Amino acid sequence: MKKSVLTRYRVMAYVTGVLLVLLTLGVIAKYLLDMDGADSFTRVVGIAHGWLYVVYLVFAFDLGSKAKWPVAKQLWVLLAGTIPTAAFFVERKVTRELEAKIAEDAPVAAKA
Repeated sequence: MKKSVLTRYRVMAYVTGVLLVLLTLGVIAKYLLDMDGADSFTRVVGIAHGWLYVVYLVFAFDLGSKAKWPVAKQLWVLLAGTIPTAAFFVERKVTRELEAKIAEDAPVAAKA
């Protein structure tokens, strides 16, 4: 597995996680605090999160299929983009696991 597969997953995990936290704060501001402008903010961030979550799903599925994960683990990683802050924790755990695997699979350069 290439490191680029992990990198693009990580980028999308952070983007999705940040947008979901912003969306959660926007919903709190809109419904609990009744703030002006929260409606349009929530709409824009919600649309952005929705579209980018689809990209996250594609990259996470690609990563899971190349890493040969079991279905349960694959589902947990895919759902992490829907739980505020979960994407950050899952991304960190996945990165630690797969960086070690990538390092083992990397060819060792011959010394002259």
